[in-house]
Amino acid sequence: MDKLTPEQRHRNMAAVKSKNTRPEMLVRRYLFGQGFRYRLNNPRLPGHPDLVLRKYRTCIFVNGCFWHGHEGCGAYRVPKTNTDFWEAKILRNRTRDERVQEQLAAMGWHCLTVWECELSKPRREQTLQSLAFTLNRIFLQDHARMTYPEFDEENRMDRAAEESGRV
Repeated sequence: MDKLTPEQRHRNMAAVKSKNTRPEMLVRRYLFGQGFRYRLNNPRLPGHPDLVLRKYRTCIFVNGCFWHGHEGCGAYRVPKTNTDFWEAKILRNRTRDERVQEQLAAMGWHCLTVWECELSKPRREQTLQSLAFTLNRIFLQDHARMTYPEFDEENRMDRAAEESGRV
């Protein structure tokens, strides 16, 4: 049984934000402080990712554990009232998240997901450092120079002679 009246519950649920949430702000502040520049909620990309780093061709989704059904997390529990509705809603959210990430991957974008529980005090610094490390690694892999085999001068001369038929 719900402890709140339907009007109170409606007011509470209507107050839940989808942009500029506390976990998202933590990630944004850290990345900006580390020198990463990004765009917010890009409407041109599927799913309107929370953060878009074009230079790194990476989208970052900062997901709430309850709303996106983070398995194995203490913050994810299906409410005891109206369970059919909540299970269907969270399943739709998960399905949409998978579909959007597949679409972005097909477009050549890297997708990273940061869960709300990973930003709790004991794990926050490690999670944010790992995120910065991953972004730098993506950049280096995407912008690696092509390497060519090295030939010394003698091998080049021998090959040129073989090709001209003078050996």
